[in-house]
Amino acid sequence: MTVDEGQKAPDFSLPNEENEPITLSKELGEGPVVLSFYLFDFTGVCTKQACGFRDALGDLRDHGAKVFGISVDSPFSHKKFKEENGINYPLLSDFSKEVCRSYGVYYDEKFGLRGVAKKSVFVLDRDGVVRYKWVTEDPSVPPDVTEVARVVEELA
Repeated sequence: MTVDEGQKAPDFSLPNEENEPITLSKELGEGPVVLSFYLFDFTGVCTKQACGFRDALGDLRDHGAKVFGISVDSPFSHKKFKEENGINYPLLSDFSKEVCRSYGVYYDEKFGLRGVAKKSVFVLDRDGVVRYKWVTEDPSVPPDVTEVARVVEELA
């Protein structure tokens, strides 16, 4: 299954870095929601992706957006990753890999590792409809945070 622009995003509930559940449908309604999927905490390009959203968060929040990072790492790994990199938005643990699969951004195998998320970004409107989708097969390429910010501004 893949999720495309114009489709309703699948709802989910995942634990954040404090092991508290975050449910997508409860986060909708106030403004755009940015879902930033990445392979692993503490990898070079994934850290660049997370820090790119960290650095842009003020502008994104000015337009009412919420940002969530999602990977298959545990909440415990996310907590340490947030602390070491000053990440200022929730990191969600898709340890079961169900959300990656439901969004169509799941690798069965990459670099000899089984079951990781593809680097991807989805921007949802207030109703949970996907208005922007970016997915790369090249994990060395980070998303264009400036482009994501432009989409968020248009949706605000």
